[in-house]
Amino acid sequence: MSIKRFFSSLLLTEMLKGMAITGKYFFKPKFTLIYPLEHTPTSPRFRGLHAQRRYPNGEERCIACKLCEAICPAMAISIESHVREDGTRRTTRYDIDLTKCIFCGFCEESCPVDSIVETHIHEYHGEKRGDLYMTKEMLLAIGDKYESEIAARREADAPYR
Repeated sequence: MSIKRFFSSLLLTEMLKGMAITGKYFFKPKFTLIYPLEHTPTSPRFRGLHAQRRYPNGEERCIACKLCEAICPAMAISIESHVREDGTRRTTRYDIDLTKCIFCGFCEESCPVDSIVETHIHEYHGEKRGDLYMTKEMLLAIGDKYESEIAARREADAPYR
């Protein structure tokens, strides 16, 4: 056994095995994408940046039931609400701290009116911690901008819900 180990270390068999694997994949097609120009396909169920949706008449969907705030395991959502003259509740403040958020999708699943959704957007960043603190106005702006894409992905996912 010791003789076998001696010749194995002398002939560098481990290095030759590694070089054989490298040579095997050297001439095969590469899997690398040119990132800004090419994107990998994502599932309709991909959970990225949050957005708030509006009804077709322009009114925000959120009814301030606070289910998303209650179910969030990371406690990343904070909501304040008030009652309007007609007796309905609406949010005055709806904040999501993306540095705490674990993108579990519980907020989206608990919402009875599909107000809060997680979009397909994954290309966002913040240079400071405050940049990743999403306010109600920011969430509504994202929802307004990507409403057609959000609706299409929700429709594609509808048979599985």
